[in-house]
Amino acid sequence: MAIKLENIGIAVRDLEAAIAFFTDLGLTLLGRDTVCGEWTDTAVGLDGNHAHIAMLETPGGSARLELFQYLHPDPIETEPTRPNEIGMHRIAFSVDNIDDALVIAAKHGCHPLRGVATYQDVYKLTYVRGPSDIIVMLAQELQRV
Repeated sequence: MAIKLENIGIAVRDLEAAIAFFTDLGLTLLGRDTVCGEWTDTAVGLDGNHAHIAMLETPGGSARLELFQYLHPDPIETEPTRPNEIGMHRIAFSVDNIDDALVIAAKHGCHPLRGVATYQDVYKLTYVRGPSDIIVMLAQELQRV
């Protein structure tokens, strides 16, 4: 059986803010839609499912990110995810320059959880709290392994 990762889906509070954050980081907005009806109820498993969605893609098309802003059922606020919690944890991006990426993130009010670390002189990396409290890992490769 052939398999490939289609996309990562994330529910957000503010679709416009999330789109702005991820496009500023370098993703491309592929399209937007509003989805509802029996097919979405069936696919998602929520009665009355109604959401605004946006599909974004990384440069080169290697990965896609689908963002949802739910209209119905009402979005459920939860505590922000912590790095050691079980379940969906974070989304990670390789960047050419972590300092530039952090400047972009800061324009959106998104800052490192603690700071920038260096892993074995191979990566500089950090976790930032992104839009809707999504944990976003930014990693800059320092040398080829």
